[in-house]
Amino acid sequence: MDFGIAGKWALVCGASKGLGFGCAQALVREGVNVVLVARGAEALQAAVARLQADPARPASAAVQSVAADITTAEGRAQVFALRKDWDIVVTNAGGPPPGDFRSWDREAWIKAVDANMLTPIELIKATVDGMAARGFGRIVNITSSAVKAPIDILGLSNGARSGLTGFVAGVARTSKLAGANVTINNLLPGAFDTDRLNATMKGAAEKAGKSIDEIKDARKKTIPSQRFGNPDEFGATCAFLCSQHASYITGQNVLIDGGSYPGTY
Repeated sequence: MDFGIAGKWALVCGASKGLGFGCAQALVREGVNVVLVARGAEALQAAVARLQADPARPASAAVQSVAADITTAEGRAQVFALRKDWDIVVTNAGGPPPGDFRSWDREAWIKAVDANMLTPIELIKATVDGMAARGFGRIVNITSSAVKAPIDILGLSNGARSGLTGFVAGVARTSKLAGANVTINNLLPGAFDTDRLNATMKGAAEKAGKSIDEIKDARKKTIPSQRFGNPDEFGATCAFLCSQHASYITGQNVLIDGGSYPGTY
């Protein structure tokens, strides 16, 4: 299927590895010009090299990068200094740490809200009007399955990402955007085989006095699909939401969790 987005320009945040890289890779393979943003310059350079060497990348698809912290005003200024107008924006920032809500002070909450709510909103604000004027725009926010099924130790993430979800539910449905072929959707990942998951599994293994493999196997058994997701399939879903074929999908929370969420809605 031709997604109809070859030649478009995409900004993909947190793209040096994991789910962000999966999205960047899927878009590049569709012929999209992609600019990757991440804080770690070394990992970012490695990611760019992987994409440039990808045999599935059309020769016409450019791959560029900006080493910056997208959660800061300075980082966003670096990105927009490179390019002002974007056709596709994939927002993504590392989730805040787990813990007991009793130990989180105001600073911890502000940091979580800045990264996982206000940063996507700032990127949406900076790009949607230009998208609407050109008659095409796709914004995909990588959030978390915890938005639908909150996890007690992830209160910072639950709160900040739920705030973004509520904001998107309203702005995505305005006729000025939806009527101009600009869509905004959220991708809600469950357990994916990423560095973040592996770090969590390592911590759980040390705490339980078990091997990482034991902890992973036990976790997989709680997932109906009996496995963890992989960044490639996550990226493919993101690319579809960015395609011409997804113009009638907006304001949605697309859950990708192998069937873990037990609810009907």
